[in-house]
Amino acid sequence: MTEPQPVPINAHFGDDFVHWLVVVTTADTMAEVAQKVAHFAVGKRLWPRDLPMAVYLDGERQPDQATVAEAGIAPLSYVFVDYVQAA
Repeated sequence: MTEPQPVPINAHFGDDFVHWLVVVTTADTMAEVAQKVAHFAVGKRLWPRDLPMAVYLDGERQPDQATVAEAGIAPLSYVFVDYVQAA
């Protein structure tokens, strides 16, 4: 098995006006990616909420347990992260 590799991604969280360059790894799950992206906005410019978060790539929600490698997220890909509203 190969070692996880760093992957720099362009990321945006919810209604935040700032976009970030965030380094994730090929082994990070989407839940971990969401946390890494949220770190830059939640509690700083956005209020924390008691809701799950989701990662969207090309407008499609990615499964929480999918890894960066499985989702096909390449260096400098754009991902959007936001809270998931209860149905």
